[in-house]
Amino acid sequence: MIKISPSILSSDYGNLSSELKRMEACGADMLHIDVMDGHFVPNITLGAPIVKCIRKSSTLPFDVHLMISDPYKYIPDFVNAGSDIITFHAEADSDIEKTIDLILASGKKAGLSVKPKTPVEAVYPYLDKLSMVLVMTVEPGFGGQSFMEDMMPKVSAVRSEIDRRGLDVDIQVDGGINKDTISIAARAGANVFVSGNAIFSSDDAEKTIADFKARASV
Repeated sequence: MIKISPSILSSDYGNLSSELKRMEACGADMLHIDVMDGHFVPNITLGAPIVKCIRKSSTLPFDVHLMISDPYKYIPDFVNAGSDIITFHAEADSDIEKTIDLILASGKKAGLSVKPKTPVEAVYPYLDKLSMVLVMTVEPGFGGQSFMEDMMPKVSAVRSEIDRRGLDVDIQVDGGINKDTISIAARAGANVFVSGNAIFSSDDAEKTIADFKARASV
């Protein structure tokens, strides 16, 4: 199933509540919330208190992407804040399996992400427990970067492995997704697409989201 997850990193932070409501009205399937700690990536965004504050502004699933050094420590905070799926990085300091198990024990869905330089095979041992694999198509940390098409073999490889095992795991791509790149990622095997600037800066976000879904379905 094709899903569009607008990244609020590109939203108007001064009007987050209305921005979330706008995305829901425009046909978004979930909302991508980037959490950065200034250590794991060279940028700082927001934390669990903000997630909790905006939870009441939307009924859409919160797709929370933890780009932090010690995700295990903060899982309870993001669970209590209202996250629906929590994705963290294979490169983080926390024990991967323990972190996944904590997310699942909290009644939430778990996702695992890899940076561009990390082999996608790093997620294979955990696929049975995951709801989503996130393949970064930019170096994480900042919005507005260009799509890295050379990440597509990783998407295809993990799609093949998921299919081989008969699993129901989404493949998400994040970074540089727009009307020209979404079809490339979809053909490689991705089905969940994070997009920030292309949606939030659009004059007609509803049309853009519908167009993205159509292009990803071809």
